[in-house]
Amino acid sequence: MRLRRSGPQGPAAARAGRLALAALGAACIAGAMLAACGGSSSGSGSASVPTGTAAAAPVSPAAAAAPSPSGTLSLAAQVGQKMFFDKKLSGSGAMSCASCHDPAHAHAPANDLSVQLGGPHVDQAGLRAVPSLRYKDVTPPYADLLDNPDGISVPGPGGGFAWDGRADTLAAQARIPLLDPVEMANASSADVVKKLRAADYAPLIAEAFGAKAFGDDDAAFANALLALQAYQLEDKSFHPYSSKFDLYAGNKIGGALTPAETRGLKVFANPNTGNCASCHYQGAGLGGSSALFTDFSYEAIGVPRNAAIPANGNLRYFDMGVCGAMRTDHMPAAPNAANSFCGMFKAPTLRNVATRTAFFHNGVMHSLEQVVRFYNTRDTQPELWYPTVGGTPKAKNDPGFPSYGLVTTQYSGGKVKKYDDLPPTYAPNIDTQLPMDGRAAGSAPPMSEQDMADLICFLNTLSDADTKPAAPARPGACAD
Repeated sequence: MRLRRSGPQGPAAARAGRLALAALGAACIAGAMLAACGGSSSGSGSASVPTGTAAAAPVSPAAAAAPSPSGTLSLAAQVGQKMFFDKKLSGSGAMSCASCHDPAHAHAPANDLSVQLGGPHVDQAGLRAVPSLRYKDVTPPYADLLDNPDGISVPGPGGGFAWDGRADTLAAQARIPLLDPVEMANASSADVVKKLRAADYAPLIAEAFGAKAFGDDDAAFANALLALQAYQLEDKSFHPYSSKFDLYAGNKIGGALTPAETRGLKVFANPNTGNCASCHYQGAGLGGSSALFTDFSYEAIGVPRNAAIPANGNLRYFDMGVCGAMRTDHMPAAPNAANSFCGMFKAPTLRNVATRTAFFHNGVMHSLEQVVRFYNTRDTQPELWYPTVGGTPKAKNDPGFPSYGLVTTQYSGGKVKKYDDLPPTYAPNIDTQLPMDGRAAGSAPPMSEQDMADLICFLNTLSDADTKPAAPARPGACAD
């Protein structure tokens, strides 16, 4: 049962408010005031950051200096920019922050790997997909009961960085990949500082943080993390707000939505079809933000297990998000003990989602169309997404058997092992809000083929101007 939402079993007033909010849909978006990294970490490795831990104060006030009115980055942010592209800051000497967070790909990976490779020889697979670093500048610290920005849903798990929210700040997040043995693989924070001391931009570090910037390794490392945070906060490339949707919301030239995109927006907001807005909130949000297309919440939706992740070769290993294994402060009291946090992962922003080639925390899906179809048919055709146990594979699929799922072989008999990446004990944690409402297998799905096509057209309007779609639409597909 979802902690955060007021769904069909929740208070009637909250449900009515949700319906009213969705009914307003496009009108609310068009009238929204747009605010202006990111820094949701890959969270792909094992290094942990205690939530609630405050970042160390900078040695010098210069470290926290705001950028000038002309848009020039502060000295601290300039240091962070140098660090972001510096491959020498990794154990391999061949990997920088930008290796996984490529500015040319909305600060996300440039390839379609489910998880990225790192480690001392850049040959070790991570545990989670690497998200984009864009639009993370107003993310609040994690809280078990975070107020929902929609003003209607009940408080629940929300905020924080990484897929499980275990870092409360961008600075704390930056620590994870630097020290993770399967990411940048530095032996210690002192190892990072040693490399910074030898960097050609060491004088800039001294200018930003003071003449004694390298006098204490712990303080120097804390300031390095603050520098990466400053760069992501200050550099506009991490939150450009340059999409077609932004032009539309600002009533600017080039922002007119096509009929297909307009219908897609309605599907996005409609609680009886796509219902995307219930988690990917598009209205005025926290910290003066707007149209972030996330409410910072955590949901358990039963994403299928990804056999391509080496760690999943151990059938006893489960990545359960907020309740472990990488996050340790919300773990079950004993194996399989009741725990409402198990299976929950952060709902990311949908901005630039059409530019991605790996989706969900484990990168198990590789196209936006496949993701939309999963949401639509997880319950009505689970055999397309989860393994069938005890059945007999057919020599030839029936003519109508879909080919878009993760499972492309049809079976006779057997039982579908639904939610195969979550121990059965925690199946009650799975969210049952539309379109994944637990309806019977074989029944009609919430969205029609037209609904899904239109929704994808709308989601493409969320891509920034400097990006390219991962799967270009056919000419005219999103016109009428």
